[in-house]
Amino acid sequence: MDGLLLIDKPEGWTSHDVVAKLRGILKMKAIGHAGTLDPFATGLLVLGVGKGTKRLTALVGVDKEYVASVRMGATSDTFDKEGVIVEQNVSKEPTRNEVEKALDKFRGGYEQLAPLHSAKKIGGKKLYDLARAGKATEEMRPMKQVKIDKIEVVEYEWPNLTIDVKCGSGTYIRSLADDIGRELGVGGYCVELRRTKVGEFDVENALPIEGLTMDIAAKHIL
Repeated sequence: MDGLLLIDKPEGWTSHDVVAKLRGILKMKAIGHAGTLDPFATGLLVLGVGKGTKRLTALVGVDKEYVASVRMGATSDTFDKEGVIVEQNVSKEPTRNEVEKALDKFRGGYEQLAPLHSAKKIGGKKLYDLARAGKATEEMRPMKQVKIDKIEVVEYEWPNLTIDVKCGSGTYIRSLADDIGRELGVGGYCVELRRTKVGEFDVENALPIEGLTMDIAAKHIL
């Protein structure tokens, strides 16, 4: 069995969990994935099976699309719902127009700081390890110019904002959620994140990992 397999990653699973599960189902070790998803995130994970692992290199750097739910009026040290949540004192709730104006700052792209709780390395040590040890500082967050081709408001009803984002590779949607909250002056963090597209591939064509069998996988190999 050689090719690509599209999996809809469930919440709570790491990307490696999906690979490990698939190795057990397909009885083979040559399986890899393109583009890690955080455990709290769901959605499209493109996996290479057998000789298909060589095709994963072509997916490095491709654009991705996400639907993210941002909870405003609070912050998280991890920029997502799994961190320490601190409620903010908000005297005035942003209007829809104010939200759109804030999003304008990020449309096209901007210089983004990676989260402290990320796998970026400083001095050979991963940032999230330093953060957990209480040794990470804001100054350690690496900055990168990221590409944001689209940010559309799907729904907004304070304190919940849902956005559709098309972005370049290496963009942290968690950081974007935090940055939007900062721009509005009310705080914000990501409560739900779903990857819907990786390059030409769409989550609508992905298989659930639960209930997956070798026969089903064989019929959907690309």
